[in-house]
Amino acid sequence: MTDLSAFSLEGRTIMVTGANTGIGQGIAVACARAGATVLGVARSDMSETATLVRKVSGTLQTLPCRLEDLDSARAMLEAAWEERPIDGLVNNAGIIRRADAADTTEADWDEVLTLNLRTLFFLSQTYGKLVLSSGRAGKIVNIASLLSFEGGIRVPAYTASKHGVAGVTQALCNEWAARGINVNAIAPGYIESNNTRALRADPDRSAAILGRIPAGRWGAPSDIGDAAVFLLSAASDYMHGAVIPVDGGWLAR
Repeated sequence: MTDLSAFSLEGRTIMVTGANTGIGQGIAVACARAGATVLGVARSDMSETATLVRKVSGTLQTLPCRLEDLDSARAMLEAAWEERPIDGLVNNAGIIRRADAADTTEADWDEVLTLNLRTLFFLSQTYGKLVLSSGRAGKIVNIASLLSFEGGIRVPAYTASKHGVAGVTQALCNEWAARGINVNAIAPGYIESNNTRALRADPDRSAAILGRIPAGRWGAPSDIGDAAVFLLSAASDYMHGAVIPVDGGWLAR
């Protein structure tokens, strides 16, 4: 039987991007509950996340950053590392733009791919360099999507970015698994978050989605948070390159 302490994050420092709301907020709270010191990164206000972390007697340090600016993102991560080594990086920050493929603009395409994939890779690269040069171990958890496996509807840029996240996860695994860095991803299903607000507000679309989910409900950010804790803990030390659906059974249909 696995020792329950293997699932603890006590004494660890975990950085979570996009920690101001939704899935990122759920991950930050779950990591704090598991004992981690959480470094929350976002360009928006994180006071709500801070309140939720305090309710679980956790610790949150907020790091404002515009992650699309790679120079700022790298500098933020390197400065945080100088204060304390970081045991895990959760690349959660992302955006979605909905439009028919025929109407998708270059601006929307570039904005989505920049944050969802470009920033994710280069922040992982920066973190990987720091971990490798320190001789420590580290863990990276990328937030992929069901659209890492499917095409979706009216979200071509988002779909491309999330297919890319799955590929980058496996590529980094192949280079870093033997060097002490676990790289895995979570593919959330339909979660109650800002990204799905438009879908949940559409009665027909919402009913169609719920009709396909065997669990019969939308996911909660905490569902993803608990999965992230597992991938950041010692319990997942032999997991590398996995893209784990947390989707209420969606892909089983």
